[in-house]
Amino acid sequence: MSSAVSFGFTALFALYNGYLGLCYGSVWHGSIGIFYLLLMAIRGIVLLTERRNRTRLAAERSGCRRRTFLISSILLLVLDLSLILPISMMAVLDKPVSIGLIPAIAMAAYTTWKIIMASIHIGRQRRRSAGNILVAELRTVNFIDALVAILTMQNTLIMVNRTATDKNAMLPVSAASSAVTYVVIVAITVRMLWKGVQQTNSSFGQKQI
Repeated sequence: MSSAVSFGFTALFALYNGYLGLCYGSVWHGSIGIFYLLLMAIRGIVLLTERRNRTRLAAERSGCRRRTFLISSILLLVLDLSLILPISMMAVLDKPVSIGLIPAIAMAAYTTWKIIMASIHIGRQRRRSAGNILVAELRTVNFIDALVAILTMQNTLIMVNRTATDKNAMLPVSAASSAVTYVVIVAITVRMLWKGVQQTNSSFGQKQI
């Protein structure tokens, strides 16, 4: 249910940013819209697979999960690549901002809650190393979503509160946080894919025996 709700919000974010990108020729909104579209695709195929697995036998479930993991892993790598442009624009404080301070603070509170929940789910997954491979991937995707949200909010707060004189002063902070966040995203993606491949190979080897 939680993943289904996240899927719905992701779809709305993708449509909203895609609309702004097309109507106003905004490169940032267009690129972040592609990110949310890929995020929606990954969540969608995982949820669809698990829904269909309810009526399948255990052996068939395992095969379907392996196929879905392969497809979603490719999409996850593309998703990481799609983040290069919007994160680069945030790093140089080139993201468009059209909200006031109070909405920005409210969004910051929501984003904080989002990353806390994502961190809790990641912690649960670490204690279940041999669990459902697609659930592990879904929780990793949720954590990436939370990291991007908090980076976006940090950038928004900087731009809402900055003045013409302190732009250069905040640029190193924005660039450093953007770079660190992207490295973390790539690292957790690679780690999740590596563990997923190991788990998939182990399950396939046991089936062969």
